[in-house]
Amino acid sequence: MTAIARSVGSLVLVAAAAVLLWLYRPDAEGGYGAWSILPAALTVAVCFITRNVIIALLLGIFAGGLIIGRVNILDAFLIPSLGSENYAQILLVYLWALGGLLGMWNRNGGARHFAETLARRFVNSRTSAKLFAWFLGVLFHQGGTISTVLAGTTVKPISDKHGVAHEELAYVVDSTASPIATIIPFNVWPVYVAGLIVIEPLAAVVTDTESAVALFMQAIAFNFYAWIAVTMTLLFALDKLPLLGTPMAGVLRRVREEGTLDREGARPVMSEELTAANVQADYQPWLLDFAAPIGTLLGFCIVPWLAGGSPLVFEGFALAVVMAVVVSVIRGMSLAQAVDAIITGIKGVTIGAVILALAVTLAVVSEQLGTSDYVVALTRGLLAEAPYILPAVLMLLCMVVAFSIGSSWGTYAVVFPIALPLALSLSADPTFLLLNFGAIMGGAVFGDQCSPISDTTILSSLACGSDLMDHVTTQMPLALIAAGISAVLYVVLALLVVG
Repeated sequence: MTAIARSVGSLVLVAAAAVLLWLYRPDAEGGYGAWSILPAALTVAVCFITRNVIIALLLGIFAGGLIIGRVNILDAFLIPSLGSENYAQILLVYLWALGGLLGMWNRNGGARHFAETLARRFVNSRTSAKLFAWFLGVLFHQGGTISTVLAGTTVKPISDKHGVAHEELAYVVDSTASPIATIIPFNVWPVYVAGLIVIEPLAAVVTDTESAVALFMQAIAFNFYAWIAVTMTLLFALDKLPLLGTPMAGVLRRVREEGTLDREGARPVMSEELTAANVQADYQPWLLDFAAPIGTLLGFCIVPWLAGGSPLVFEGFALAVVMAVVVSVIRGMSLAQAVDAIITGIKGVTIGAVILALAVTLAVVSEQLGTSDYVVALTRGLLAEAPYILPAVLMLLCMVVAFSIGSSWGTYAVVFPIALPLALSLSADPTFLLLNFGAIMGGAVFGDQCSPISDTTILSSLACGSDLMDHVTTQMPLALIAAGISAVLYVVLALLVVG
């Protein structure tokens, strides 16, 4: 009865809050102001309180609907979002292609065989297993989603064997995903950011896309958060990082004392369809089962970039699944068995796809409310008065915005066109501009990396078999340390440059 009473009480509280929010919702004509932050803040708070991301996202979307005055969130937000290009990409890549590829590897044993082959040479302990994960994160540096999936699914069987907790693995994989993508630029990130800063207010320093990409390259050295995060993750993998009583220290203590890879009561995002090995009895795994699909995927990402174009991520994922099927069928698997493997894999990532779909919907709600614009406008006056704190404040601003909306790229789209002209107006020193550029890059990556509604956070948990909120709560203190060190560096260097 106690559990039923608590549930009824929670429903009554939610209903009462909804009625009050509807009655006192703001007038849309003057903008939503501080109200625009409520859906994202509510989502994050409920995530931490309940550890149920789906409930949190639904409540955040519902709150946004009440503020805007659209109670029918299905018609106002969910249907338009699920019919959008963003969700089509999720459906194509994360659900069909990713799920299909993982399902094929689960059936033909390709990823596990690859990992075990390398492990026989390089992995013989918990430390070397984590170091292997770090190396794969650096190797697969195309961006958050690709890196987390490839590194996590490849190394998980080996890390499980050597007793690496799923929270540990998720941290290593997540912290070498987006951060490494911003400092090893063989991906679409420079081109995307370049498209945001070829604007009239920056015409003095950015004349075209090529000069914008060149500015991105110059700013890599000033992306302190990314450098520190990747370095801290390496130290963590080597068991050389002081954990200072953080939740991750408790994870390591649990592994030593209990030998369990998840806390009691954890709810891993990855389903049993993908965590349990199900290699076909008459099929002998081969390195090509892994190398051919991965080679196809990376080839479509890297080769077009080297040729001066953009990485073909979607085409790469789709053809990687095709290649996995072709290799497996040639080696004796029937086409019907291959299709069944793909369907099984898709079922295994359905929960992750649902969470990502709701995250896309919440982003649409935040955009309609003007959440990012409000946060930027709120701090603009302070930034103009104290130029030497501009990089650190921009970093904090991007951390908050990206954490709230779960997207580094969405944050870049809002902040870059406003913040870089502001920096240029305060000082013509090229180093000052680069400091601010690096601060924006790193701050948004922090928020994206740590947010429970971010695709990289969700996919890190998915690929590594971790409980999503366990991953968030164990990773965040370590990421905050990296962010704090970065902020101090920005203040000191900016003071030297414009102080």
